[in-house]
Amino acid sequence: MGLFGRRTPPTRPDVDARPPAEHEPSADRQASRLWSDSFGRVGTRSLQVLTVVAVVAVFGFVGTRLTLVVIPVLIALVLAAAISPLVSFLRRRGLPSILATWISLLALVALLSGIVWLVVLAVVDQWDELRDQALDGFDSLRSYLQGLPFEITEEQIASVRDSAMNLLQSDAVGSGAIAGVSQTADFVAGFFIMIVVLFFFLKDGPAMWEFLLRPFEGHRYERGRRVGAATMRTLGGYVRGTAIVAIVDAVGIGIGLAIVGVPLVIPLSVLVFLLAFIPLVGATLAGILAALVTLVAVGPVEALVVVAIVIVVNQLEGDFLQPIVMGRTLRLHPLVILFALTAGTVLVGITGAVLAVPIAASIWRAIQVWDGPDLPARFARKKRTETV
Repeated sequence: MGLFGRRTPPTRPDVDARPPAEHEPSADRQASRLWSDSFGRVGTRSLQVLTVVAVVAVFGFVGTRLTLVVIPVLIALVLAAAISPLVSFLRRRGLPSILATWISLLALVALLSGIVWLVVLAVVDQWDELRDQALDGFDSLRSYLQGLPFEITEEQIASVRDSAMNLLQSDAVGSGAIAGVSQTADFVAGFFIMIVVLFFFLKDGPAMWEFLLRPFEGHRYERGRRVGAATMRTLGGYVRGTAIVAIVDAVGIGIGLAIVGVPLVIPLSVLVFLLAFIPLVGATLAGILAALVTLVAVGPVEALVVVAIVIVVNQLEGDFLQPIVMGRTLRLHPLVILFALTAGTVLVGITGAVLAVPIAASIWRAIQVWDGPDLPARFARKKRTETV
């Protein structure tokens, strides 16, 4: 009987007997299957990569629009990493923290001022003569190349010469990047921002990093401390090592140029020192410029000797000096360095070319200590291959 006295109709097995609910593919399960197969996993990874690229692009866009703040802060961070051992040494000697910071900061400013003064005195005052001799050397080189068995068209030569002339005659090279000094308001503002930020980095750098690590606990906190220390050591080691290498290159090549009898030895040596801070391409540019000046001022044989001197000095630097003074600071593949240089130059110009490589090296060092002092992040570990 039914609820109100009516007979309940019998159930029909062929209609009412349905399979259990767990056998019916639900919409959620169908959707999960779409993302669980190979194509779905590729789609998921693609969305993740696009999200990361979008975030990086946004930060890059904002950074390029705020170069007046971002570049001085980055320069201050690199310089603070380079000079932090001096601050620590003075503090261990019993000096108050504020006094050790001021002594280190004034010493660094005096050193940078001396470099700028030397650059202005040696390069800017003789830049016109150096540029003219380099362009004349290019014209002389073109006359020698015309007798080669393979054909070099006049259009190709003119294109290369125009590019070199635009580079050598541009204000960015003649009075900005190579001179290292500018009278614009942006430069003055950026310089003072850099000095102020550098002072606080030297004085309160560890405390600032500890403040940023407050939200983390346990192994995440230890990871933050480990990554911060490794990054600062890498940045500092890179700057100090590159400075030593640049001085050795400038002195070695300068002595070779003086022996050969090349004019403008001092400005060429200063340019070698400055360009040494741009890995891979810096030494090549310095060697080409020195060879062109030698070609027009002395002769073709002496120009070949200068090229040999530059090659020998760079080989000695790369094989013996860099492993000693740089250690594990910069173990990047040349292709990675080239990509970093290209990206930095496109985004920020010469300053980006100088800063891109140490930043890339510090990021790679952070990845190498991500899961432990000698344990890289999981994706960066070497994979073991099974041998049969």
